[in-house]
Order: sequence, then C-alpha cells, then structure tokens
Amino acid sequence: MPEQKRDYYEVLGVARGASDDDLKKAYRKLAKQYHPDLNPGDAVAEAKFKEVNEAYEILSDPQKRSRYDQFGHAGVDPNYGGGSPFGGTYDMGDIDLGDLFGSFFSGFGGGFGGQRANPNAPRKGETLRAAVTISFEEAAFGCEKELNLTRSEACDVCHGSGCAPGTSADTCPDCRGTGQVRIQRGGGAFAFSTTAPCTRCGGKGKIIHQPCDACHGSGSVKKQRKITVSIPAGIDHGQAVSLRGQGGAGQNGGPAGDLLISVSVRPSNKFRRDGTAVYLDQTVTFAQATLGARLTIPTIDGNVEYDLPAGTQPGTVFRLRGKGIPSVNGRGRGDQFVTIQVKVPSSLNREQREALEAFAQAMGEDNADIGKGFFDKRRKKK
Repeated sequence: MPEQKRDYYEVLGVARGASDDDLKKAYRKLAKQYHPDLNPGDAVAEAKFKEVNEAYEILSDPQKRSRYDQFGHAGVDPNYGGGSPFGGTYDMGDIDLGDLFGSFFSGFGGGFGGQRANPNAPRKGETLRAAVTISFEEAAFGCEKELNLTRSEACDVCHGSGCAPGTSADTCPDCRGTGQVRIQRGGGAFAFSTTAPCTRCGGKGKIIHQPCDACHGSGSVKKQRKITVSIPAGIDHGQAVSLRGQGGAGQNGGPAGDLLISVSVRPSNKFRRDGTAVYLDQTVTFAQATLGARLTIPTIDGNVEYDLPAGTQPGTVFRLRGKGIPSVNGRGRGDQFVTIQVKVPSSLNREQREALEAFAQAMGEDNADIGKGFFDKRRKKK
C-alpha cells in the first residue's frame, strides 16, 4: 500500500486559495526551521524539510498546482494510488535546493547555499578601539592626547600580497577562486546542495606557493604606533572620537579600518554638567543674602563678578549666559546656572547673639521663642 501523504496545503500551513506570496513566506519560514544545516543529525527535521520542499515544488508551479487541486497527489505523482490520471508518467526531476535557497536566503549571508562574497575582493580592515580619560576642563575646551597603539599594517616586503618578492599566488583549482565548493546531498527528487569553505585553499580562493618571510603569507604585520588624537571641545563622558583609516590594515587592497576612541571625563569637584549647561552651588552668608553683595563666581573661563540682589532667598538660581560648555558641533555655548546656598552660623558669641536677637525683635518676632528648642517650649506651656 503506498505511503499516505499529507495535504500539501496542510504541510505549508496555508489555505487552498493562498497567493504566491503567502506560499513563498510559508515555505521560507518552514525551510529555514527544518533545514539540515540547522538541525544536524535530526532525522525528523530532515523528513519535514523534504516534505516542505515537495509541497512547495508542486504548489509554486501553476500547472502542477492546478492538477493537484483537481486530482490530489495522484495528479502530480504517477506512483501514488496506482498511477497518473493522465495515463502517462510524470518526471519531477532533480531539485537543486542550493540555487533555490541561494535566491531565497541571500540575505542570510549565503548560509543556505547562496553565493558568498568573493574572498579575493578588497575588504576594509579591522576597526580598533581605545580609551582615554580627560579632565572636566579638557572636555570643555578640547585637547590632544597621545595613544600607544598596536595594529596590523600592510607588510613592507610583499606590500600586502603575502607572496615572496618576485612570486605571485595562483587561483585555487578546486574552487576556481571562489573560496567555496558545492556539496551535493540527497538524490532524486530530494537532491539539494550546500556550500562549504574550500579545504585546499582554506576559503581564500588562492594558493600561495612561496609565502613572504616577513609576514608568513598573511600580507600584514603587527606594529606599535603612537597616535595623536584631537579631542573636540564640548565632548561629553561616554562619547567617542572616530579616526578614519587608523585601524587595522585592509585586505586584498582594501582600505584600512577605523580607530574608535571612547572618552571618559573625570568629574569636577566644583562644577556639574548636563549637556552644554554647567551648574554651580554658591554659598553666601545670611547678611549677604539679606543686604545684597558683589560676589566672585567661578566659571570654567575663570572668575566673574556678580551683583547679588538684596533679599535673595535660599535656592534662588541665576544664569550666566554663554559661560557653559561649547557645543561639540561648534554652534555656540551653553549657560552656567548658579544656585544660592545660605550659610547659617553654627555658633555665635554673646555680642553676635544679642545683635541677632535685636534684629529679630525689630522684625516683630517673639523674642521669648528665639533660641528655644522644642522641649523648652513644652516646659514653658506647662
């Protein structure tokens, strides 16, 4: 008795009236899920993969789908249920799933049998990373720092070819320079192919018979370099500076990579920063806050004079325009915000105390309660 097959629409999980796009989406999802490369040694997944491909091979062809819709499996498989309703034979042929997956999954880097990038094409070098720590003021106004860097550079002897002087590399005969070979799996209606790195050339697409003695055939060597980095004014903690072409050497004539420098900013013991704004707490005496005073205010540019108005309340904030951090893109500067903190004396001599009590009396305050604590007031009420 022939093996019973599941309905092809059921296999793909679509309705009978599904569009071509719906079929393709369902197929791509299931084929990726059950692909043998993603499920090595899983017999169930391999069987599901074959079933999914068989279903899509029939339903994606308008003529085969029409026959299947009319006659079921017998309409497309002459060996199913005693033969074809058309009285002849139907040859499915070999399915090259390598080409099929190459078109469907090219966005996954060729991992499903698609074409890989040419290994001999120019490639950009490695991106290197470094870090520097600078002061608050250096971040505000910019500075220059020197970095000691180890990076790969093109070999001076072979100029990056990897070959000894006077020689050249040959194209690999096995992969013909592609760096990969196609491997056929399965057979008949379930034949499919995948790709793998060429073992003869190691995936490079070329064979170097006489490697350069200086770089041992790699085309690059490690060197110590001292790099001067210009830190722009206004840079903030956690930001980075990118230097193009200061990274690792490129391959096959490609450009050098970039150098990314992460910047850490030491906090100031005086100023705080939020973007381009600078914040400062300024302490004044009770008399200064009450009577007003000319204050000397620190800024990142140096001290400036400021006339504090009489009667300034604790917590009052005033602005010094243009005294903040320069914008890192060079468009102006932020402001500095100064918060007034009033200092209360922790102890008074007799003369100071009497003067303050007289001031309180003149302000209409109850002298009996001045200088008394909570328990003093409780005892007085009793």
